[in-house]
Amino acid sequence: MKKEPLVIGIAGGTGSGKTTISNLIIGRVGRENIASLSHDAYYRDMVNLPLKKRAKVNYDHPDSLESELLIKQIKELKRGNTIHMPVYDFTTHSRKQETVTINPQPVILVDGILIFVEKDLRKLFDVKIFVDTDADLRFIRRLERDISERGRTQESVINQYLKTVRPMHLEFVEPSKRYADVIIPEGGMNQVALDMVTARIEELLRGDSL
Repeated sequence: MKKEPLVIGIAGGTGSGKTTISNLIIGRVGRENIASLSHDAYYRDMVNLPLKKRAKVNYDHPDSLESELLIKQIKELKRGNTIHMPVYDFTTHSRKQETVTINPQPVILVDGILIFVEKDLRKLFDVKIFVDTDADLRFIRRLERDISERGRTQESVINQYLKTVRPMHLEFVEPSKRYADVIIPEGGMNQVALDMVTARIEELLRGDSL
């Protein structure tokens, strides 16, 4: 009987270094062994709202994400089926027509700020990692990313951070840290923690502790 894929969740605040950790794990375990999903791809499509109203939606609240679709697609991958992950356009706050084809692999890696908040999603993870980084560093990274990658202005990023990002982090993201199996401080700069995590993943893949 074929062994079920190992499902790993990587959570943490915005700009904490989740993507860095994900890429380092992929580099060590091998891209050919990993199906990588981002919760950010599953924002609900706001195409039916006028653009001005879309910009006012609280995208840091769990309700803004179609977690039920992510749950469904993780289960499909676990069954050995190919999925089509949505693609989200952050400049227009809507889903694109195209999707990304993800094939089943021995490891399913999921990252997102709110993935430990949803109970039904959380229980799918065999390994839960929380990346813990100081708030000032996270804000700077968020500011740089949203301006360079998402076409945002500095003023809009700061306003959103104060209005929704910080309050939602305190209400949802930070409390979800208690569900983590491993907490990695300093993001991707913590080499010792990363060595321990990847060694554990390799053990689980070999079936040493299953």
